[in-house]
Amino acid sequence: MALPLIRLLPHRFNTVRAFVNAKVKWVRDPYLDYAVEREKDLKQVISFKNQIISNPSKSLPLSAASLLKPHLNLPTTSSKFFQKYPSFFSIFQPSPGLPPHVKLTPQTLLLHKKESTIHTSMSNKYNTTERLAKLLMLAGVTKLPMHLINRLKWDLGLPHDIVGTLLADFPDYFEACEVGDAVTGKVEIALGLVCWRKELAFSQLERRPIMVCAPNANLSKHIGFPMNFPKGFDLENRVKEWVEEWQALPYISPYENATHLSPNSDQAEKWMVAMLHEVLWLMISKKTERENLFVLGEYLGFERSRLKKAVVHHPGIFYVSNKIRTQTVVLREAYRKDFLIEKHPLMGMRYRYIHLMNKMQRRDEATLVSPSGG
Repeated sequence: MALPLIRLLPHRFNTVRAFVNAKVKWVRDPYLDYAVEREKDLKQVISFKNQIISNPSKSLPLSAASLLKPHLNLPTTSSKFFQKYPSFFSIFQPSPGLPPHVKLTPQTLLLHKKESTIHTSMSNKYNTTERLAKLLMLAGVTKLPMHLINRLKWDLGLPHDIVGTLLADFPDYFEACEVGDAVTGKVEIALGLVCWRKELAFSQLERRPIMVCAPNANLSKHIGFPMNFPKGFDLENRVKEWVEEWQALPYISPYENATHLSPNSDQAEKWMVAMLHEVLWLMISKKTERENLFVLGEYLGFERSRLKKAVVHHPGIFYVSNKIRTQTVVLREAYRKDFLIEKHPLMGMRYRYIHLMNKMQRRDEATLVSPSGG
C-alpha cells in the first residue's frame, strides 16, 4: 500500500498529500500474537460460566448448552468443549433417567466469587462508568445503540447485566433512549449520556504530562503518538520522513467533532488514529477485534476503507494479529513484550481463569508457551 508524503500548508489543518512509491510491510510480532492467542476460548468459557451461574440450579442441560454453539462461535460441540477444560466444567447426571448436565468446578466457583467482588466494588464501578461515558462521548455523539455496546462489552469489561447495574447505579450518567438507523430508519434501543462530562473529555494522550511541540505551534496541540516496532521491522527513509511530518500535525482530540476536515487529508487521518487509539485505551485488554473497531468507526461516521488504511499506515501504533480465527488490533504501547504494562483487575482475573483452563490439560494437547518464557 502506497504511503504519502505531506506538504504542510501554513495555517491550514487540511494537508495536501504527495504519494510515494512505498509500502508498509506487515511483520509478525510473536509477543503480541501470544497476548492474543493465550485467550483462545476464554470468552466462550466465561460466557458458558455466566449462563450456568444465572441458572437457578447452577447447572445447564447439555441440550440447552448446545443451542449456544452458533452464538458463541464454538469450533466443536458444546460437550467436547466442556471436556476440553475438565478443571473448569464438570459433566454429570442429576439423577437416573435425566439428561446430562454441566456445572462449574469448585475452583471455578471460587474464581467467579472473586471476580464478582471486583465487579461490585465501587472503585471498579466508577472506573467502568467513566470508561463507558468516554466511549459515548467520542466524536461528540453522546449515545450508542445497545447492540454496539454489547459487541464491545467483553473488551470493555462491562458487567453481565448492564441495565441492572450501571444504569441503575448511575442514573446521573446514563439513560435508556432510542436512536434511528441511518440506513434502514429502524428505531433501536440505545444507551445515552445524561449530560456532557467536561472533566472526562480528555484523551489518554492529552492527559500525559509530556507534549512534543512543533516550531511555530501557536495554540494548536502537537502531540505525537508513541511508536514501537517489532524486531526486524524497518521503514524506508522517505516513509520515516512522512511519519515525522504526520506526527507534527496538530492533535485534535477524539472528543471533538472534526468531521469538517477533508476526508482525504492527513489531518483527518490523524484525528481518526486518535479516535482508534482512545477506543483501544478504553478496553481493559487494550485490544479488540478489528471488525469491532470498523463497526464502531462506521457508526461514528468514518468510511471503512479509511479505517483500514489508518490501521495499516501506522504499524508502530497498532498491531494486527491473525490468531484465534480472527483479526485483532492491539495497541502496541500498552504492552511490554506479551505483558500488559497497566493491568486492570479484571484482566488479572482473566489470567487466573486461563491458568485454571490449562491446569489439567489433556496430555495429547500442546501447551501454549510464551515467547518470553512465561
